[in-house]
Amino acid sequence: MEQVTENLIRDLQHHQPAACQWLLKTYGPAVYRMIQRIVVCREDAEEVYQDVFVRALRGIEGFNRSQSSFATWLKSIAYHESLNFVRGKRPGIISMDDGCWGIDEMGEPEDALQNEQTIQQLEKALDRLSPHEQAVVSMFYYDNMSLADIAFVTGSNTSTVGSQLSRIRKKLYRMIKKAEV
Repeated sequence: MEQVTENLIRDLQHHQPAACQWLLKTYGPAVYRMIQRIVVCREDAEEVYQDVFVRALRGIEGFNRSQSSFATWLKSIAYHESLNFVRGKRPGIISMDDGCWGIDEMGEPEDALQNEQTIQQLEKALDRLSPHEQAVVSMFYYDNMSLADIAFVTGSNTSTVGSQLSRIRKKLYRMIKKAEV
């Protein structure tokens, strides 16, 4: 799937319907999930989703396989479009309430209750992060993107992303500990 051919790129440049359909079918779900983690309102997320693919098709000549994979290039567009939407239209509508953050819910009933409380505290703390911080956490933990890919998407370098993740983890820890007091 990740091996995007020159023929496909050419077909996308010429707006061939079959190539556009393949693009949406293949990459659409992952792009939409990323957008929806930043732009929570479904209607707004759908609007941004459309904008992402319009921008991708208009800028397909800008794709450079030596810089990133095609999926990472699309996610970069989705990231920037989502943040631009949030900044310009509705600040503070960010959410990260999709999935489990790796907390094991198995074990004794008391453990399950404690884990549920921890998950709720984590979700509240995540909601208080900036859109950029939430996007970085989302890409790393939900999308299993490498630091290099996240750096490409966000327009920074790999060591900066690693440092940001470390600071975000510490910030979340402090927020949760503060909530327990």
